[in-house]
Amino acid sequence: MAVSGLSGIESMLQQMRTVVTKAETGNFAAGEVAGQPDGFAAELQRSIRRVTSAQNAASNQAKAFELGAPDISLNDVMVDMQKASLGFQTAVQVRNKLVAAYKEISSMAV
Repeated sequence: MAVSGLSGIESMLQQMRTVVTKAETGNFAAGEVAGQPDGFAAELQRSIRRVTSAQNAASNQAKAFELGAPDISLNDVMVDMQKASLGFQTAVQVRNKLVAAYKEISSMAV
């Protein structure tokens, strides 16, 4: 029973190492990490893409406003910039929690 528990822990640690490595390098591929296309890594990848998309959209909107586009208001630009900033801050906090959890689990005595 202890041996099967150890192999489960080793498997989980390997999956966490893979996720951390890919999070640090940004090398996520759709459906990667332990063959789980709808797993945590895939959701993390989708979230990072949404944050990137929001940042790019806010930046483009700000540039258009600076160039004097008549259909873009300052209020919309500021709200979109704040949304992008909050999304980025949230993504950083999730990454920090993931790394902290990985470090805590990897330092546990088995």
